[in-house]
Amino acid sequence: MRSGTEQLLLSDAVDRSIDRLDLSALKGKTVFLDTAYITPDKSTDSLGMDNYVNSAYIVSTLRQKLITSGCLLKLSAPDADYIVEARVGALGTDALEVTYGIPASNALSTAATLLPAVPMAPTIPEIAIGKRNSSMSTSKIVVFAYHRETGKPVWQSGAAVANSDAKDSWLFGAGPFQKGSIYDGTQFAGSRLRFPWNPRKRNKTVARVRITDSHQFMVPEDLEQRLATQAAEANGNTENDSNSGVIPASHEEPVKE
Repeated sequence: MRSGTEQLLLSDAVDRSIDRLDLSALKGKTVFLDTAYITPDKSTDSLGMDNYVNSAYIVSTLRQKLITSGCLLKLSAPDADYIVEARVGALGTDALEVTYGIPASNALSTAATLLPAVPMAPTIPEIAIGKRNSSMSTSKIVVFAYHRETGKPVWQSGAAVANSDAKDSWLFGAGPFQKGSIYDGTQFAGSRLRFPWNPRKRNKTVARVRITDSHQFMVPEDLEQRLATQAAEANGNTENDSNSGVIPASHEEPVKE
């Protein structure tokens, strides 16, 4: 199993790339998500461990994006007017380590072995003023849509590429100081740092709901009550139209004799 940080990087990159998709062209349309080209990942990493962020997570996130964008998602293709096909172009992580100082070296001890009369020299340890380990995940997702019956193309997203990063830094042996897109501010050894002289400014503008946001669109009880009321009104109107013998009032005035 991959580390928790690496899984967060992968899933965050997927969320960010799908968030870049603008599905407004399909709003209000019946669509079917074709996932035939997002196959389960059977590969393993260099340590022989399975990937946790798999095709099921990507498919579920795409379904969420379609529904929250106003698309009418159907479970079978014949029930939809448009087919939405998606594919993954890239999903992986890269790592980089930087040391500010003198790296560890055993050059003196190696040279001492060539001279029998010289005693063994100790290995020079690493003398680091600062260190930084950076990890970055990249995700590329492409989506397009076509009319189911005619096969005519109607929309394509272009390449939605997004990155997610995490940086761990040490200064004079203190650390790690953690920053990156998967963290909420700067953290020190897993705990968030709060600086009283530099308060965090909050954006008060109302933005669109993103995949990574926590948001309740409606209360389930209210939705069920609304649907029940609409069904009752529809049944009541039908019965009144067919069975009622009430004669509508006329605007005509009675004739005077």
